[in-house]
Amino acid sequence: MEQPHALVGRALVVVVDDRTAHGDEEDHSGPLVTELLGEAGFVVDGVVVVSSDEVEIRNALNTAVIGGVDLVVSVGGTGVTPRDVTPEATLDLLDRELLGISEALRSSGLSAGIIDAGVSRGLAGISGSTLVVNLAGSRAAVRDGMATLGPLAGQIIAQLSSLEI
Repeated sequence: MEQPHALVGRALVVVVDDRTAHGDEEDHSGPLVTELLGEAGFVVDGVVVVSSDEVEIRNALNTAVIGGVDLVVSVGGTGVTPRDVTPEATLDLLDRELLGISEALRSSGLSAGIIDAGVSRGLAGISGSTLVVNLAGSRAAVRDGMATLGPLAGQIIAQLSSLEI
């Protein structure tokens, strides 16, 4: 029997996908990220699906931060097309960027041959006491990204928690 993971914290997932937000496609990313976060020791408060619109993305991320989650993971909208605006929506929200996290996600993706993860413009950083991370939208990028992010997120959240009074 597998040992349960220690609780690392609360998380929220933001899926950025026009087709899913408009009801044209089923959300496959949200359940996958939720499952992987659970395996990493997170309780997921919910999944929010938004269009690839800078204001909608920023509002969803901001709601997660205000709601006090420890980690918000966005999935999608990190590529190079004009509709890929997740990094722009995230940047204004961050108090501090964590360049090492976003570079680790890209490097891991490239090493695994996951091109969209390797060329992702996704950001990672701290907003208030919340870790905010953008992942590329493919299933392979999500799986690889979560494998890389899990231990790093735990360390960052532990450091942020030790500062709270």
